[in-house]
Amino acid sequence: YTNPCLFSKRCLCNVEPQNQTQVLEFLLLGLSDDPELQPLLFGLFLSMYLVTVLGNLLIILAVSSDSHLHTPMYFFLSYLSLADIGFTSTTIPKMIWDIQTHGRIISYAGCLTQLSFFIIFGCWDSVLLTMMAYDRFVAICHPLHYPVIMNPCLCSLLVLMSFLIGLLDSQLHCLMISQLSFCTSVAIPHFFCDPSQLLRLACNDISTNNILIYFIGAIFGGVPVSGILFSYYKIISSILRVPSSGGKYKVFSTCGSHLSVVCLFYGTSLGVYLSSAVSHSPRKGAVVSVIYTTVTPMLNPFIYSLRNNDIKMVMKRLFR
Repeated sequence: YTNPCLFSKRCLCNVEPQNQTQVLEFLLLGLSDDPELQPLLFGLFLSMYLVTVLGNLLIILAVSSDSHLHTPMYFFLSYLSLADIGFTSTTIPKMIWDIQTHGRIISYAGCLTQLSFFIIFGCWDSVLLTMMAYDRFVAICHPLHYPVIMNPCLCSLLVLMSFLIGLLDSQLHCLMISQLSFCTSVAIPHFFCDPSQLLRLACNDISTNNILIYFIGAIFGGVPVSGILFSYYKIISSILRVPSSGGKYKVFSTCGSHLSVVCLFYGTSLGVYLSSAVSHSPRKGAVVSVIYTTVTPMLNPFIYSLRNNDIKMVMKRLFR
C-alpha cells in the first residue's frame, strides 16, 4: 500500500512527491483478509465481548449489592472490572462492526480518540492492580493498622489518582502521535490504532518519538510493576515468618486471585511486545495482542469468582 488516496478520497495529496500528505482516514487491515474466516471471527469476538461485559458487570453488581464486600479489596476490584469493560470496549466493538459492514475505515480523529481511551483504560487497569497489591501488603504486613490506613477517603483518592495517571499517559501519547506526518501509507496492519503501528507509518524522523515511547513506558509501566514487585516481596517476607505451613497457605491464599490476574495481564502484555520485537510480521503481532485486549479482561471475573468464596456466595444469592 503506497498510495493513501486508494483508501481515502478525502485525503489531501500534494503534487510534489517530496511533500508530506495530510491523512484524514486510516484503513484497519484487521486480523485476516480471508472472507471465509469473517463469520467465524464475528461470532467469536461478539461472544467474547458479551462474556467480558456480562462477567465484569456481575462483579460490580455483587460488590455494590452486598455490604460484606464493602472493603478496600473489593472496592478496587469493582473499579478494575469497570476498567476492563472500558479497555475492551475501545477496540472490540469497532472490529465487530468492521467485520459486519466490510468497512475498515477509521477517521484520523477517531483513531486518536480510540488510542486515547485505549491507553486511559489500559493504564488505569495497570495502576489499579498496583493499588490492589498495596492493599494486600497493608492487610498482611500491618493488619492492626489496616482499617486506619486503608480508609474510604484514601481508597477513593487512590482510584481517582490512578485514573488521572491513565489520562496523563494517554494525552502524552496523543500529543506525540498528533505531531507525526503520514505520507506513504495509511493502512494499519492491526484491528485498532496501535501506537507502535502508527509510528511505523510516519514518514518523518521518529527516533525522538521512539525514545519518548520508551521513556513514557518506563515511567507509566515500570513504576506500577515495581510497586507490585515490592509489595509481594514484603508479603512473601512476612509469610515466611509464619510458623505453620497451614498458616502460610491461609495468608497467601488471600493474594491468589490478584496474583493470577497480575501474571495474566503483565505476562501477556510483555509476551506481545517481545514477540513483536522478534517477529517482523505486524499481522502476527495483531493476532497475539488479542490475548491482552480481549482474553485477559474476559478471564478476570472468572478468576476472582472461582477463587474467592465471598464472591461465590454473593453470586449464588444474586442468581437465586
